[in-house]
Amino acid sequence: MSATVTAPAGGSASGTTTEHTPVHNVTFFRLLRSEWIKLWTLRSTWWTLGSTVVIMAGFALMMAVVVQFLTDQMSDVEMAPGEQASMNSMLGAPTVIAGGYEFAGLVVAVLGAMVITGEYSTGMIRSTFAAAPGRLGAFAAKATVLAAVTAVLTTVSLGLGWLISYPILNANDMTLDWSNGDDVRKLYGVVIYTVLVALFALGIGALLRHTAGAIFTAVAVFLVIPFIFNIVVAFASSLDWVLDVNKFLPSVAGSAITPSGAQVPEVLDPWVGISVLGAYTLVVVVAGALRLKFDDA
Repeated sequence: MSATVTAPAGGSASGTTTEHTPVHNVTFFRLLRSEWIKLWTLRSTWWTLGSTVVIMAGFALMMAVVVQFLTDQMSDVEMAPGEQASMNSMLGAPTVIAGGYEFAGLVVAVLGAMVITGEYSTGMIRSTFAAAPGRLGAFAAKATVLAAVTAVLTTVSLGLGWLISYPILNANDMTLDWSNGDDVRKLYGVVIYTVLVALFALGIGALLRHTAGAIFTAVAVFLVIPFIFNIVVAFASSLDWVLDVNKFLPSVAGSAITPSGAQVPEVLDPWVGISVLGAYTLVVVVAGALRLKFDDA
């Protein structure tokens, strides 16, 4: 594809000249590259990602210290096998390593919302849609870049948490058993969970187009509502409908695949729970994509 440019009068002895300027087609790869550049040129991205690493590594160290303290306090106490298994479930290596994943999920939710709402607040979204008139390609590129960055970030954070907590866990014979499929699943389950949370927030941002509103909604869904239901469950656990509603909340269902899943009463099976969160995320992302497609920017 080329453009023909006519030189002004007097520009050359021959009168007119033609200059061929290449114009590249918009492809999904180029949209990915554009979204990648936009993401890393934002100062908020660096603060958000840095906070995630610090939160998860800090929680891993704190949880390891708690394990050491409890082990020292109970060194002279004989525990029944059931009690020992319960303690290992609550404070095992996966729980220690991924102790801060829920708070990290809130941080990546902020990033997910700002990826789309930031462009609406600055007006850059018009330039994005001018370059990609179909709109859905640009939105898919945003989602792909966000998911990839969140997955790598969470994996690195878990690795750092493992390195920080390893000396304490090793001293107490509580290191992560890499041959235990259930323990390993809990760790990569954290990666899946945080990616879905980030995409959920992206969908909310596309629907609301307002940073504060999108962040408030994500925090309400993944923190406030589950906290309220935890209180309700504590005082009304005899009501079956309360437990049924609680286990299908996005955060509770998604956490079934993580180390904290075993600590929630009436929790769904791990893969069922993360599928429920995936379904919520899919609905929100599709709804956001439809609004992007058919509503003016």
